[in-house]
Amino acid sequence: MTVKTSFQFIAAGVAVAAFAHLPAVAQEATGAGASFPAPLYSKWAADFNKATGVKINYQSVGSGAGLKQIEAKTVDFGASDAPLKDEDLAAKGLVQFPTVIGGVIPVVNIQGIKPGELKLDGQVLGDIYLGKITKWNDPAIQALNSGLKLPDATIAPVRRADGSGTSFLFTNYLSKVNAEWKSKVGEGTAVNWPTGAGGKGNEGVAAFVGRLPNSIGYVEYAYVKQNKMTYALLQNASGKFASPDDTAFKAAAAGADWSKSFYQILTNQPGDGAWPITGATFILMHKSQDKPAQAGTVLRFFDWAYKNGDKTSSDLDYVPMPDSVKTSIVKSWSDIKDGAGKAVAFE
Repeated sequence: MTVKTSFQFIAAGVAVAAFAHLPAVAQEATGAGASFPAPLYSKWAADFNKATGVKINYQSVGSGAGLKQIEAKTVDFGASDAPLKDEDLAAKGLVQFPTVIGGVIPVVNIQGIKPGELKLDGQVLGDIYLGKITKWNDPAIQALNSGLKLPDATIAPVRRADGSGTSFLFTNYLSKVNAEWKSKVGEGTAVNWPTGAGGKGNEGVAAFVGRLPNSIGYVEYAYVKQNKMTYALLQNASGKFASPDDTAFKAAAAGADWSKSFYQILTNQPGDGAWPITGATFILMHKSQDKPAQAGTVLRFFDWAYKNGDKTSSDLDYVPMPDSVKTSIVKSWSDIKDGAGKAVAFE
C-alpha cells in the first residue's frame, strides 16, 4: 500500500452535539512535516473527522520542510522527528511536544533473503553508507551472518533526498556507533551523503527499495509493515540483535526523562530488547498565535488523539506516550497564547 504525501479528509457534517459547548474554534486546521508519523496522523485525522466533523489537513513533506513552514506561519502546526533544543525553540518563539515513539528500520531488497534474516551492526551499516562496503558478500557482513548465503552483488544504498527527521535519527545513530561516519558526515536532517540514490519521504525510500534489486534503505516501521518490506535485525548497545516492534521501541524509550525537557534523543539506548534507532516525533507551534481559533483546533485534535488514539498508534506499531507525559504535554499548552496573552482555548 502506498502512503500518499497529502492527507485530506472531507468534513462529515456539523460537529456532534457533545462538542456544542466548545468556544469558537475553526472547523479546519493545516499541518505539514515529517513522513515518519504520516500513516498515524492520517488515521487519527479521519477518525477525528468522523467524531467531530472537523477537518485536519496534513501534508507529508519531511521534517525540514515542516520546520520551514511553521516558521513561515504557512501552516497551523509543523511536525518533525528531529526535536529542537529548548534554547532554539525560545529563539524561534516555538513550543514542541511529542506525540508518539517509533523506530527507523534498515530495509533491503535481496533475492532469497526473508524479513529478519539479515543481521547488521552500526559499524557495517555506517560503512555501507560511507561507500566502504560495496558488496553483499563482503567479509564484514558475512561475519555477522554465518550460514546465510549472500550474493556477490553490488549494494545499492538508498537515502532521503529531502530534509528529514528520519535521516536525523539514522545519522545520529550512525554518529554514535561509527567513528568515521561521525568525523566525515555527522548528523542532521540533511547531510552530505557519500553515496546512494535519494528518495523523497519515507514513501519514496520504501518505493525505491521495493523496485531496486540489492538495495538497502531506512524507513519508519509503519512503512515496513504497510509495504511488506524485508527488514534487517540491528545489533543494539547491549550487543543483542533486536527485532523491530513496538515493544523494542518502548524499551529504548524507557530511560527518557520527559519531565526535564521534551528534547529527548532515544538512539542507541541500553537494554537487551531496545531497538537502536528509536525516536519520538514532535509537533511544533508558535507560542504567540495570530490565528487562535486554528491553534485551538490543533490542540483539540491532539488532545482527542491522546485520549482516543492509543489503539490506533499501537495497531500501526507506534508507542503511545505514557499518561504522565500526556498530562505534562497538555499542561504545557498553557504557554500557547492568543494576541491578548490568554491561553488558547481548546476544550
